[in-house]
Amino acid sequence: MSKSAEKRSPHDEKQPAGAHSLMEIVSQSDCWLACLESLRQSGSLDQVSATFGDAQEWLFIGCGSSYYVALCAAATMATFTGRRARAVPASELLLYPGLVLGPAKNLVPVLISRSGQTSEVLKAAEWLRNHSIPTLAISCAEGQTLQTLASLTVTLPADEKSTVMTRSFSSMLLALQNLAARLGKKSAEAKQLSEMPELAAPTLARLPDIVRTFVANHVFSDYICLGQGPYYGLACEYALKVTEMSVSYAQVFHTLEFRHGPKSVVNPENLLVFLLSEKGYEAEADLLEEMKSLGGTTLVVTNSATERVRANADLLIELALDVPEYLRLAPSLVPGQLLGLYTGLRKGLDPDSPRNLSRAVILDDQTSKKTEHATL
Repeated sequence: MSKSAEKRSPHDEKQPAGAHSLMEIVSQSDCWLACLESLRQSGSLDQVSATFGDAQEWLFIGCGSSYYVALCAAATMATFTGRRARAVPASELLLYPGLVLGPAKNLVPVLISRSGQTSEVLKAAEWLRNHSIPTLAISCAEGQTLQTLASLTVTLPADEKSTVMTRSFSSMLLALQNLAARLGKKSAEAKQLSEMPELAAPTLARLPDIVRTFVANHVFSDYICLGQGPYYGLACEYALKVTEMSVSYAQVFHTLEFRHGPKSVVNPENLLVFLLSEKGYEAEADLLEEMKSLGGTTLVVTNSATERVRANADLLIELALDVPEYLRLAPSLVPGQLLGLYTGLRKGLDPDSPRNLSRAVILDDQTSKKTEHATL
C-alpha cells in the first residue's frame, strides 16, 4: 500500500477518496457473517479451547488498533470467564518483560496482528517462543510469519484494501469474544454473538447518513474521546481513527477522569465523544451534563438514552440492540470509524491512504535489533 494518494496504483486512482474505507465500514455485518462461518468450518475455536481451556490468565498483545482490540477482548474474557485477563502493547513485553509477566503461571499470550507482519508483535512472539511460553495468534492474513511463530493461529477473512483497520478490528474482537463465551460456558451470549451480523445490520445501515450530516455541519479543532470500563479500548480506537483518517488532533480519557483537569480545554470547537456504559451511566451522564454547561459540543453513543442524555447531546446515536452490553462493543465502534472517515473527506484528504502510514509497521533490521537488545 502506498503512503500517498499521488502514488496510488491505477486501480486505486479509479476509486473516489475514501471509497475502500467506506465500503469496508458499511460491509461489516457481512464480514462478521463470513468470519463466523469460517470459524465454524475450521473448528479453530474448538482447537483453542482444547489446548488452552484450562488457562487461568490471558494476556492480549497488540500494537495500535490491535492493542485496542486487546483491551476490549481482555475486558470480555475477564467478565465472561472470571479469570484474570490483561492487555499490553507488544513494546511493553519487549522492553519490560518482568513487569508484564511477573510470576505468572498457566498464562496464555494472545498475539493480535491484522497483517501477521507487525514487527513488534513478531518480536514478542519470538521472545515468548524462546522462553517456552505457548501462544495463540489471531490475524486476517494467511501464511504470514506470525503463523510460524505462534503455537496456534486463528485466521479470519476480514482484511482490508484501505490502510487503517476497520472491519478487521471488529471481526477479530468478535472472534475473541466468541472464544471467551466458550471458555466461560456462556451459551446464551455465544448464540447472540452468532446472531450479531443480522441483529446489527439495520443499525449499521443508518449510521453513515447520520454521521456524514453531522460532520458536514460542524468544524472542530480537536476531538476528545471518553470511555469507561469495556468502552475505554473503543474510545482509544475512536481517537486513533480520527487521527489517522483526518489528520486531526484527538485525545482519549477514562470518562470520569476528564473532570480532573482535562475539562479545562472544553469549548464549542472541541468535540467531546461519550461512549456511555450501563454500569456508569448515571455518573457519566452527570459529566455529560456538566460539559454541556461549559459550552462543549457533544456526540453520544449509547444503546438507549434517557431524556437527560438527549437534552445534552448535539448528536445522539442509539444502537437499540437487545443484547448484553459486552456484545455491543463491535457495533459501538462504527460511529467512530465514520467520524474519522467523513472528517477526513471534509478536509480534502483520502482516508484510504493517510499520510505517513502503511498497512503494517515493519521495522528495518537495525531498529528491530535495538528493540531486541532492549529485552536482554
